[in-house]
Amino acid sequence: MRVCVLGAGVVGLTSAYYLAKKGFQVTVIDRQPGVGLETSFANAGQISPGYSAPWAAPGVPFKAIKWLMQKHAPLKISAEPEIKKLAWMSKMLANCTEKAYDVNKSRMVALAEYSRDQFIQLRKDIGIKYDDGQGGLTQLFRKDEQVEASEKDIKVLKALNVPHQVLTPAQILEVEPGLAPVIDKFKGGLRLTGDETGDCYLFCLSLKETCESLGVEFQFNSSIQSLSVQGQKINGVVTELGLQAFDTILVCLGSYSKELLKACDIDIPVYPVKGYSLTVPISDANFAPISTVMDETYKVAVTRLGGRIRAAGTAELTGYNLDLPKSRTETITHVVSDLFGAGCHLSEAEYWTGLRPMTPDGTPVVGASGVNGLYLNTGHGTLGWTMSCGSAAVIADIMAGDKAQINANDLSFERYKK
Repeated sequence: MRVCVLGAGVVGLTSAYYLAKKGFQVTVIDRQPGVGLETSFANAGQISPGYSAPWAAPGVPFKAIKWLMQKHAPLKISAEPEIKKLAWMSKMLANCTEKAYDVNKSRMVALAEYSRDQFIQLRKDIGIKYDDGQGGLTQLFRKDEQVEASEKDIKVLKALNVPHQVLTPAQILEVEPGLAPVIDKFKGGLRLTGDETGDCYLFCLSLKETCESLGVEFQFNSSIQSLSVQGQKINGVVTELGLQAFDTILVCLGSYSKELLKACDIDIPVYPVKGYSLTVPISDANFAPISTVMDETYKVAVTRLGGRIRAAGTAELTGYNLDLPKSRTETITHVVSDLFGAGCHLSEAEYWTGLRPMTPDGTPVVGASGVNGLYLNTGHGTLGWTMSCGSAAVIADIMAGDKAQINANDLSFERYKK
């Protein structure tokens, strides 16, 4: 069966790999000149199943109002009125309840844990290297109320048997000694021992070679114009080359999935949430992170990638704007300077921005679309890297007619029709 995967980011690429492993004849189409050149290019470097949680949570609406008044705030909302943005925000607010949070977090952690297991298996199967590390993730709490609020997440982690450790400041130093100069700023921490790190772009480059060895074909510099539906069945995709016929199509276009699908009367609630990152060489490893730390006050992740530090954060609701103003990178720069300023030369930092495809409940959309032959694997938000292998394995099972290894019913588009 001829399958077309739309999108060559980490979600599309892993999907192509798992589909090819099942014997499908796979073609990947992307507008960029290579793999992983948009949202996958310079993300936070975290593979963090233990940290998987929806942004929609009790108390977030009040926090959001407070954040809008802060200089180094984790959330920015552009002042321009936009119907799509307001509609998405209203749906997100509807998920800010205890009941919705527990359901959504359980779904997300289950998929992310499965995905981490797939990463482990992938390294065994093909020996893939991507500056990967298995040193866990440490959440840093600057305030007593953050320590108290973590109890809710710990409850979910226990229920799902996710390995974790509650840390005192002294115990934080045992896993991240580079924080010694600033440890007095923290009240405690939570370590997610099963979380991993790695360079998503390097992963994409390496996995592309494996995909090609399995017969996957790539069409780069190819603009996707529309989907072609005949009757109630998908029959191809239209690019600047015209109509290309395929038996099945899988949409993995992240934030750009929504507009393409609207022509098929499929309205997925995905909105682009802009994020920023910096990458800087390490100058003194004694004052650099060992793995990943997440500063909960600023919602900025700082990760060790070989001889580099990668920091990423900030959520900005501003449509498809990809400008990179200095004012928007100040928060991640501040956090790196505050935590590991003695371990790097920030003057050498390289900055980047990308659009995370976010659903209002935080869970990606993985499964059939309702149109015969058209499938979806999109809407992973800030967790595309974390969930990529898991959601790809799930969609490959679904498309092959096999039973998925985890409960995939609540991942599908159908949950928004209920």
